[in-house]
Amino acid sequence: MTEGIDRRSAAPMYDQLRQLIIDSIEANGLKPGDALPGEHRLCEQYGISRTVVRQALAQLEHEGLVERVKGKGTFVARPRTAESLVHTLAGLYDEVERRGGHVRSDVLRHERIEADADVAAALEIEIGDPVIVLERLRHVDEEAWSLSTTWMPDAVGQYSLDVDLRDTSLYRLLAERGIIATRGVRSAEATIATHEQAQLLGLSSGSALLRLRSVSRDETGRPIEFFLAYHRGDRSRFEFQLGGEHSQASLLHTEAGSSTIHSR
Repeated sequence: MTEGIDRRSAAPMYDQLRQLIIDSIEANGLKPGDALPGEHRLCEQYGISRTVVRQALAQLEHEGLVERVKGKGTFVARPRTAESLVHTLAGLYDEVERRGGHVRSDVLRHERIEADADVAAALEIEIGDPVIVLERLRHVDEEAWSLSTTWMPDAVGQYSLDVDLRDTSLYRLLAERGIIATRGVRSAEATIATHEQAQLLGLSSGSALLRLRSVSRDETGRPIEFFLAYHRGDRSRFEFQLGGEHSQASLLHTEAGSSTIHSR
């Protein structure tokens, strides 16, 4: 970054710095994962406040051009690739495998419990009925990607209890038992990370998350799965591709976890 901030310009200083950082990435041939100058160094180099620096970095992060890792610094972001987690019944494992990646799961909880009111309503069972709960921290290519909790009726989830799900597709496992999702409803909305979620995903408390909610049914219409998944919002954005009266939504992630929903 050889140019400076033009204090006479009508452009805000943070926007000028944003462009200088972009120009530096291109001029120096920086690759995804390469480190960028820290906040203190940028302040000294351009004689600007930390507030201006943070505004510029926040904008770049929002645009998916850089990623900030707490305690480590700022890095060039990885390119985006497409997924179909919103508009299809695909699972994360199968979707990432399809594009040549690998999913590994830390199984945080996997047991039989009694359904509370929310789970019972989603699965159309009685409160207190037995369900299998599966909570996982998902890693894509060894980077923390999402937190998901899945609830299944006991008759469905029982087949998963004795299975090591660290490197296994749950959907594939159920399909081998003849349990296949044929339709469902899946939605996405913005939320913020709790302290616990942030720690697991390597974020700061209050960071943006993308929350997916899904209920899947088999060919008879019986609910077979209800899940909530929280994807890192610092790598997320919505895109909509519209045509006539029809639309289709899909979720995009960077190789390191960034996500986009797009609809058409």
